[in-house]
Amino acid sequence: MGRFIDGMAERGIPLSVFHFDCFWMRAYQWCDFDWDAETFPDPAGMLARLKERGLRVSAWINPYIAQKSELFEEAMSAGHLVRRADGSVWQWDLWQPGMALVDFTSPAARDWYIGKLRILLAQGVDCFKTDFGERVPTDVVWHDGSDPERMHNYYTHLYNQAVFDLLREERGEGEALLFARSATAGGQQYPVHWGGDCDSHFGAMAESLRGGLSLGLSGFGFWSHDIGGFEGTPTPTVFKRWVQFGLLSSHSRLHGSKSYRVPWDYGEEAVEVTREFTLLKQRLAPYLQRAAQQAHTTGVPVMRAMVLEFPDDPTAAVLDRQYMLGEDLLVAPVFTDDGTVEYYVPEGTWTNVLTGTQVAGPRWVREQHGFHTLPLLARPDSVVPFAADDQHPVSAWADDVELRIHAFADGARRTVVIPRTDALGETARFEVHREGDRLSVTTDSPYPWRLRIGGPGGTVHTNAAGRATTEVRYED
Repeated sequence: MGRFIDGMAERGIPLSVFHFDCFWMRAYQWCDFDWDAETFPDPAGMLARLKERGLRVSAWINPYIAQKSELFEEAMSAGHLVRRADGSVWQWDLWQPGMALVDFTSPAARDWYIGKLRILLAQGVDCFKTDFGERVPTDVVWHDGSDPERMHNYYTHLYNQAVFDLLREERGEGEALLFARSATAGGQQYPVHWGGDCDSHFGAMAESLRGGLSLGLSGFGFWSHDIGGFEGTPTPTVFKRWVQFGLLSSHSRLHGSKSYRVPWDYGEEAVEVTREFTLLKQRLAPYLQRAAQQAHTTGVPVMRAMVLEFPDDPTAAVLDRQYMLGEDLLVAPVFTDDGTVEYYVPEGTWTNVLTGTQVAGPRWVREQHGFHTLPLLARPDSVVPFAADDQHPVSAWADDVELRIHAFADGARRTVVIPRTDALGETARFEVHREGDRLSVTTDSPYPWRLRIGGPGGTVHTNAAGRATTEVRYED
């Protein structure tokens, strides 16, 4: 753990969260909610040291109680476990013998379960990865008399609801967060969800994207996936391409099963790619936060199937290997060893945010990209805010924010909002308008800000704080 955290810091790759997966508990005693004393003799001290480094802490849990767990007898005698019609506890031999299932239809069982989690929160854990929840038996009797067949969907709702409500109570409305595997209708209330245990090859990477877009079309605003895949070990090429994709997702996590996902295990270039795209994501934080606020208030996901943004373009309906990140950025991940990628651009002039290259649509495009670029295209007439701070996901975004103007047509108007970091709302607003060769920007920003026209190498105009209208010559 320490070598990984130190290694990321030494290589200039910022971290926000450190996650402890299943082996923070003793093997095959899941869940007993006790730290493995041999590996973690001082969990409270360890968690405090992680906090000193500015890290949040996530811990893996599931709704099963193994017979080997010290909690099994306690839960069984109190009636907290799902039972068969004859009154015996339902058990299942899967990855550990005699697993039983917590009955979340029982208020007492729910309180008992979250009481164990409350202890972990007091120690310094910040959020939980609520694994499983979808494997539910039908030959049982539930505490509240629920239909066993219908519990397949309802159980995951009760499970994630219980944990999320606890986090909201203990950490506050803006800090409650899960990393959930299972869901049903209404589960978007308890974000975030990730795609589960995928393989480590390009096919699985593409399938992950397809699944994430489907989830977004089902009303879920946020989605993540295991960068590099979970099962197996990715090649360096797959890892680097997945890093690009993963860091252009709403939530980003390096995670694997029996092999590590530390970037330096995949070569020095993998370190460079991870660093570059992590810093890019940090700079895109005000843009992504605005998209997150829109997801919260409107239900439109951060990662959007193309058809959501372009419902009148018939081609958009069949695109499942590219997406819109927010309303203004098109992302086409690379799924090939040689860097070849085919993607579709809707009508208008699109600008690659990384290279400045422009592409006119509507048409299909075939390109080849090295590991430091991919199709990341700004929408015509877009204004994308970039934070000055590339080291933290949350910072004073409006302070020295850079507004990047892309293919802004004569007569175009856009309003750009820099969101608050602590709640819904805004800290600054920019009204952008072009007339002929003049571009005007009106703002009430209390901070200095910059304007960049014409891609990453374009002309920069620096502006002082305070309400004002700035006018510059527009040259794309």
